[in-house]
Amino acid sequence: MSEEDKSSKTEEPTEQKLRKARQKGDVPSSKETGNMMSAFSLLVLSLYVLPELLPRLAGDLSGLLASAGGMEVGVGSAGLRDVSGVAQHLVGAVAGTLAPVVLVMVLAALFGVLIQGQTVVALERIKPKLSKLNPLSGFKRLFSADAFVEFGKNILKVAVVTIIAGFAVKNSVMGIWEAPGFAPETLLPHARGAIVRMLVGATAFLAVVALIDIIWKRMDYIRKQRMSLKEIRDEHKDSEGDPHIKGKRAQIRRKRAQQRIAIAVPKATVVLTNPTHYAVALRYTPGVDPAPVCVAKGTDLIAAQIRRIARENDVTVVENRPLARALHEVVEVDEAIPTEHWQAVAEIIGYIMDLRRKIRRAPPEGSRLREED
Repeated sequence: MSEEDKSSKTEEPTEQKLRKARQKGDVPSSKETGNMMSAFSLLVLSLYVLPELLPRLAGDLSGLLASAGGMEVGVGSAGLRDVSGVAQHLVGAVAGTLAPVVLVMVLAALFGVLIQGQTVVALERIKPKLSKLNPLSGFKRLFSADAFVEFGKNILKVAVVTIIAGFAVKNSVMGIWEAPGFAPETLLPHARGAIVRMLVGATAFLAVVALIDIIWKRMDYIRKQRMSLKEIRDEHKDSEGDPHIKGKRAQIRRKRAQQRIAIAVPKATVVLTNPTHYAVALRYTPGVDPAPVCVAKGTDLIAAQIRRIARENDVTVVENRPLARALHEVVEVDEAIPTEHWQAVAEIIGYIMDLRRKIRRAPPEGSRLREED
C-alpha cells in the first residue's frame, strides 16, 4: 500500500468492514496473554503441586548418585547396560515429573488466548495461496515494522526476565553453596524459593506486557482497518442491495414506528378504522390544532396495534371504511388532514365530544338525582 493510499484512509472502519475482516480470521489477538497465563500456571504449580513432585524426583536422583560408584563405565556390554539403564531411569523420572507441568502450561496458554474473546475459526486462513510462497512477500513481512516491534518486545522480555531471575536467585546462592554435600534434599528448599520469587516477578511483568499489548493490538487493528471516504461510499452503495442490511433497517423502522405509535395513540381524539386493514389516529384539540392532525396510521398488524392501544387508553374507535382508507392514502403522520375531509371528520369528532359531555353530565352508576318535594 502506497503512502498516498494510507493517508487517504482517515475514517473509522464500519461495522460491515469489521465483520468481513472477522469472517476472514483477521482479529486483534495478543499472544502475551498466553505467555502470562503459562507463567501464572507454573507459579501455582510451584506453590501447590511441585512440592509434592520434586521430593520424589530428588529421591530418584539421590538413588542414582548413590549407585553411581558401582556402575561399570567401560566399553563392554555390561558398562553399556549400566549407562543405558541409568539414562532410561533418569529420563523416566524427569518426564514423569515434568509432563503434567508442561501439559498444564500449554492448556493455560490456550486459555489465555481464548479469554480475549477474539478467537474465530476461518477457513480463509488455511486456504493455499501462491502469495504465501512468494519470497518477496516473506521478505517484506520479515522486515516490516510489525516484525521489528515484535523483535524489540521479545528482546525486552528476555532482558527483564533475566534481571528478575538474577535478583530472585541472589539470596539463594549462598544457601545452596553452604548446603552440606550438595544433596538434592538439602538443595530443594533453596531452589524452590528462588523459583517462586522468579515466577512471581515474571508473572507480574508479563501481566503488564499483556495488558499493554492487548491495548496496542486493538488500536493498531483499528488503524489498519481504517477506510477512505470513497470506500465508505462504495460500501454504502453495495449494502443497499444486501438483504441482511435491508432486513436490519426494516427492523429498526418497525421498532421506531411501534414506539411512536405507543406514545401518539393515547393522545388521539379518535381512531378511524376500515375496520381491520386500515387505522388512522387523529388528534384535535380546540384552540390548539387548526385542523385535525394525523398522529399515527398503519395497515394490518400496525392497524391492529393502533386499535389495541386506543382501547387500552379509552380512545374512541370509529369504523368508517371509505374515510379511513382515504385518509390513510393522502395524509402523513404529524400532518393536518386535507380540507376536503374536514366536514366528514368534524361530524365524527363533534359527535364524540357531545357524547363525552353527556357522559360527564350523567350521574354515577347506581345514583339518581334527588327530586324536589
